[in-house]
Amino acid sequence: MTSYSQDELKALVGQAALHYVVPGEIVGVGTGSTVNKFIDALASMKDRIAGAVSSSEASTARLAALGIRVFDANEVESLSVYIDGADEIDGGGHMVKGGGAALTREKIVAAQSRSFVCIADASKRVDVLGRFPLPVEVIPMAAQRIARQFAAQGGEARLRMKDGVPLVTDNGQHILDVQGLQIRDPLGFEMQVSQWPGVVTVGVFACQKANVCLLGTPGGVETIRY
Repeated sequence: MTSYSQDELKALVGQAALHYVVPGEIVGVGTGSTVNKFIDALASMKDRIAGAVSSSEASTARLAALGIRVFDANEVESLSVYIDGADEIDGGGHMVKGGGAALTREKIVAAQSRSFVCIADASKRVDVLGRFPLPVEVIPMAAQRIARQFAAQGGEARLRMKDGVPLVTDNGQHILDVQGLQIRDPLGFEMQVSQWPGVVTVGVFACQKANVCLLGTPGGVETIRY
């Protein structure tokens, strides 16, 4: 059996995702190291697509550098497909996302898309969401109160830092990373936490779950449909 490194698996699923890109249309593009492999692969067919809607400043810069036109989300009524990675994905296609701090824009572009194709390596597959610290984008003045709400549910929330100061998202907000949760009802959990005052976006993607997962495994790319 061929043995692939994690980086090679990311490249394999990035390449496989090209099959879901509709020629002549605008494609939704996510954020992260696996998506970067997809963006690089997308450059091979840039003359056959109208462009992209991106979920982060980082992805926008990478797309533009490769000569792919990037549209503002408000310019586009709907997208046929959104292609993005995940920090975790369960057996129902529910995900935890936001390790790259782009969860709010990712959820916006996912909601604009008719299909969500998740690209990930096999280490991201879990039975129950919560092993990866759950990212939650919050309005700064609410951070400590929201941390206490998670503590009441058995979670430990920590403010994400960068260079000694709180990380600031593309939207000008902060991120709490919450450990110690077991999210057995992803849809109910997402809907509950989304209502907490000060929460911008919780990194559970259940309302916008994956329709397809292209999973990089030791044997190659496995296609899972939900």
